[in-house]
Amino acid sequence: MLVLSSPSGAGKTTLSKKLVELDSNLIMSTSYTTRPKRVGEKDGKDYHFVKVGEFKEMMGENQLLEHALVFGNYYGTPRLPVEKYLAQGQDVVFDIDWQGAKQLEQQKGSVEDVVSVFILPPSAIELESRLRSRNQDSISEVKSRMSQAASELSHYGEYQYIMVNNEIEESIKTLKAILDAERLKTHRQTHLHEFVESLKG
Repeated sequence: MLVLSSPSGAGKTTLSKKLVELDSNLIMSTSYTTRPKRVGEKDGKDYHFVKVGEFKEMMGENQLLEHALVFGNYYGTPRLPVEKYLAQGQDVVFDIDWQGAKQLEQQKGSVEDVVSVFILPPSAIELESRLRSRNQDSISEVKSRMSQAASELSHYGEYQYIMVNNEIEESIKTLKAILDAERLKTHRQTHLHEFVESLKG
């Protein structure tokens, strides 16, 4: 499970989508949210858009691997699709915040199941510029997200990797390198023992 977190506007959503396009064994986890749909977003692709009551029902029935209240809206990861993908040997990428990352590690009972990356913007000025250029939020929402960024940034030390998203293509190369290295770790190569035995035999 590859977790990408960042302050809003630092690029985690763009990077996650591009990474999935480049890697056939990587699946994007589609979260549920109670926030309104933005222009150009598609239900079931970008998010599953639901009412607050439906979301709370899923929480109560333990259907979510993690959930958080962010900027007044609920976000959460559905349990069944993720468990299905993992059982099939596919890796899953999560575009979630620090609260969700922490819950994900606790849910699976082992930090080894989760690879976490915190993405930083090049500067506070660039972060605000990216938020404004998205044209998805009002001026007051941009200000709210900038004030919240300081709190989110304080959690960088809880992540295994940290990187600065200066340029998308370079950042993708860095993420791909992290993913490749993590996949080569001995405990993740499930058929390694059989392969080594065949070489010895």
